[in-house]
Amino acid sequence: MNAYARRLWQQRPFVLTKLGQLWRLVRESHEQPITGDPRPPELVSPGQLGITFIGHSSFFLQIGGKNVLIDPVFSRRLILLRRQSHPGALPSQLPPIDLVLVTHAHMDHLDLASLRLILRSNRRARYHAPEIVVPAGVDDLVASHGFRQVHTLSWWQQMNIGNLTLTMTPCRHWGARMFRDTHRGYGGYVISSGEHSVYHSGDTAWFDGFAEIGQRLHPRVALLPIGAYFPDSYRTVHVSPEEAVQGFLACGAEQMIPMHFGAFRLGREPMGEPEARLQAEAAKLGISDRIRILAEGETLLLP
Repeated sequence: MNAYARRLWQQRPFVLTKLGQLWRLVRESHEQPITGDPRPPELVSPGQLGITFIGHSSFFLQIGGKNVLIDPVFSRRLILLRRQSHPGALPSQLPPIDLVLVTHAHMDHLDLASLRLILRSNRRARYHAPEIVVPAGVDDLVASHGFRQVHTLSWWQQMNIGNLTLTMTPCRHWGARMFRDTHRGYGGYVISSGEHSVYHSGDTAWFDGFAEIGQRLHPRVALLPIGAYFPDSYRTVHVSPEEAVQGFLACGAEQMIPMHFGAFRLGREPMGEPEARLQAEAAKLGISDRIRILAEGETLLLP
């Protein structure tokens, strides 16, 4: 490539650059068959906390007598990008859902087709529609879908739903549905009921807020992302596995469950690398017993 062509390439529009990156990921996402099989989650006894990993950043929580979904994505494809593993459970395999939490409007976290499946599954069970909580500026995307109530939160705002206390936490990411649709809010959540509290960070890069979240909200379990960190420019919005461990230690949680890996090919790192690097870092720091890597569909039950 001569100097003139290189200069033109370097000056190409941002959107074209992103489309090129996405198209490469789409091609690679179709190279291997989808693995795994959905299964019903284990159900909790009264007073227990149940955390079921559905895949990517999607979790099913049984907490405070409520059935809660966080960032539910059951779709086989996000437009053209195909899953690498089936979701760990399908809406038809879950008990009726009381509450849906969405961390931000990116399509791998807010999937409208999956939200429609949840609403349909509740109707078939003759159960009322769930409530949904979204960041400020995201409510217009879900307002017309039939949720019982749509709530919006901003960083550090708190609300109660039944026996649950929800707090939206800050993170270092960005809010958008499309490339330049950047007015939308984003964040994580701490969900608390009695002695149980779960911190779902949403997508985030490393930031000092992990320690503040721990000091203010004292989560017992931290659900933290570990994938899509390479090339290094991605770490402006995503943590590496080692940074996720540091975030876990900073927030003071007792246990960490990793997320944002395995289901979708979003970064350039090898698909199995995030888990291996997470385990190596935990072993180096002597905290392997505090980190639990759940398979899709696996449920962690806490008394």
